[in-house]
Amino acid sequence: MKIKDIVNRDIVTLTNCDQEPIHIPGKIQPHGFLIGLTAEWKIDFCTDNISSFIDITHSQALGKTFETVFGSKAQEQIFGYINEEKIKDAFPLEIELNGKLFQISIHKSFDIYVLEAEPQFNKEKLADVYTQTIQFVTQMNNTRSLKDLCALVAQGTREITGYDRVMIYRFDEQYNGEVFAENCREDLEPFLGLHYPHTDIPVQARELYIKNLLRLIVDIDYDPVPIFTVDDQENKNLDLSLSILRSTSPIHVEYLKNMGVGATLTISLIHHDRLWGLIACHHYSKKNISPEIRLAAKLQGQFITSQIDIRQSNDENISARKSSEALEYLTALELPLVEDTLKTIVKTPQLLQICNAAGVAIVFRDKIYKNGLAPSDEQINTLITSINEAKINQLFSTNKLSDHFPQLEKCSNFTGIIYHPLGSSDCIIWSRPETISEINWGGDPEKSIIKDSTGLHPRNSFNIWKQIVKDQSSNWKQFEINTAAQYAHALHNNLMMIMLTEEEEKYRNQSEILRETNLELENINWISTHDLQEPLRKIQMIVSKMMSDLNGEPENPFSNSLERVSKSASRMRILLEDILKYTRIKNTKEKLEKTDLNLVLETTLDEMKEVIAENNAVIEFEELPSVHAIGFLMRQLFSNIIQNSLKYASPERVPAIKITASQEPVIIKDLFNVYCYWVRFSDNGIGFEQQYAESIFKVFTRLHPQQEYSGSGVGLALCKKIMQTVGGTIHAEGKPGKGTTITIYFPCDPEDSLL
Repeated sequence: MKIKDIVNRDIVTLTNCDQEPIHIPGKIQPHGFLIGLTAEWKIDFCTDNISSFIDITHSQALGKTFETVFGSKAQEQIFGYINEEKIKDAFPLEIELNGKLFQISIHKSFDIYVLEAEPQFNKEKLADVYTQTIQFVTQMNNTRSLKDLCALVAQGTREITGYDRVMIYRFDEQYNGEVFAENCREDLEPFLGLHYPHTDIPVQARELYIKNLLRLIVDIDYDPVPIFTVDDQENKNLDLSLSILRSTSPIHVEYLKNMGVGATLTISLIHHDRLWGLIACHHYSKKNISPEIRLAAKLQGQFITSQIDIRQSNDENISARKSSEALEYLTALELPLVEDTLKTIVKTPQLLQICNAAGVAIVFRDKIYKNGLAPSDEQINTLITSINEAKINQLFSTNKLSDHFPQLEKCSNFTGIIYHPLGSSDCIIWSRPETISEINWGGDPEKSIIKDSTGLHPRNSFNIWKQIVKDQSSNWKQFEINTAAQYAHALHNNLMMIMLTEEEEKYRNQSEILRETNLELENINWISTHDLQEPLRKIQMIVSKMMSDLNGEPENPFSNSLERVSKSASRMRILLEDILKYTRIKNTKEKLEKTDLNLVLETTLDEMKEVIAENNAVIEFEELPSVHAIGFLMRQLFSNIIQNSLKYASPERVPAIKITASQEPVIIKDLFNVYCYWVRFSDNGIGFEQQYAESIFKVFTRLHPQQEYSGSGVGLALCKKIMQTVGGTIHAEGKPGKGTTITIYFPCDPEDSLL
């Protein structure tokens, strides 16, 4: 049988150090040994140092069954432990192997069971550990802030574990670390408040911290122990992500040596499935701790992670409550719906308090209303132009404006903003000035990896390196952004109401002016048309008398002139009468009622019998329907249509008018989407070009000279106005020299359509 080691000998360089496969080093730390079992209990992996703990070498163990090497009793104990999930994660298995006592931690790596054995520790006094833990929980309940809790955990962890230094290490969003709390020996230089770049703990290391919550390095000067396996397949390896004996990256070991550290314990702090931070314990000599102490230390980490949300909420609760109270105050203000209200709103202190801003500006209709340490008008206009060019049409917040808009880099009075649009060109902007801060790094963050003639190394200087941070404000907290957004929505609604109120008032004023103007015009129209008839009658009477006096003098030159004056006065009187009729129709208030058009036609023909007889006209008609209309208007309508046919009769033939109608309601798709009746007047007159079919219904529109055909040009306009008044419509079709057809349409009720 051939065996081989699985030591990873890949060289770490500047280009791949962030991809170092630290989960498969192929080596362990020497304070214990490791074996890997297949599902058939065959020993497939074994460390070189097994002979340091029991009387067997790795080559003797590999390929054999576990029972052959360690006996059936040990195999039964391990089998029972593997299947007892409840206790496996809490305490290792205490077992005798070949006459020696060990504690074994077991986990599964794909299809291999990994057994990690350490010599059994002296029994800790569990009562002391329990007492310390209970005491810690009692003290924990007396803390309020997250920082106080972390300080208490640092103290409690150091008391339980005995390490020289215990730090609570917290990550930011980019995984740069900060020593958030610390407890250490009095003679040691404190690290509290120092920051460390994200490169100190690379991505793959953070991933392992999430998988394996506890990590021990017992002696930083250890010699790694290789893992051997049966050489029965290519690229055979063993994932040690969950191992407690896993050998550490050489770069990390050198990093710790540069810090002077002799041993470490690291406990992961996981919050919402993300690595929130670490409990980092340093000792300046070799140090190992028992399983009981390890468990107690893990509990310390769980105390923190279980309280992060609560303590952060407590830390923010006071400020958040003040913001909420400010928002409630602003939204409860009862102010008039006028633009000047913005002057009151912007001066209200609560407008700054809702997001703890230093300044605020409201831009509405190209006017700027501002308060506090707000930007200048020029800066605000530049900012809005930049935001519009970036096509930002929703809430936008930043604590470093120059990162997004370099042209605003020099605006130190508003390096942080919350911007919310309020319409096409309106917005509200909360601002904060530049906050110059000093960050103390544990060494230059730009020199976390060093390359020299001997290869790649972590930095060896941890002297405090100060960084001055400018051009940014304090961070906006999420509750501040949320509260600002809520008020921006409320303000937007108020601005919409202001504009609607102004529009309503404008329309109201315009309607009132229009109503008064219409009344004046109607009065003028009525007075002018009514009062002008009296002088016209006098003119006609005088002219008539003068013409009577001149009957005996047919050759008198004044006779022809007087006749023209008489005709002109007559036409003027007819025009005024038609205008009065048009006004009467326009202002009618009568309701529609069921009207029998047969009676209307009968009355109309009776009133017009003399005119019809004078023109020798022939009028044919059939049964007409009953429609919803106004009786006197229908008589006016019929009279105007018939008079129009008689007026424009052809001199070449006897005038003939035929009146037809629909006997049942029908749908005329081009006109109505409801059923309607139609009535059609067809004559054999002079007709007209179809291009004038619409214009003939306009007031004072004439297609022929006054000398050829008399009339005011109002008749058909009256017809159209009548049909509009009763909810119907009128259409005309003409053929020059052939005649004209006028059709009127009356929409009917749904009940009528079912008849």
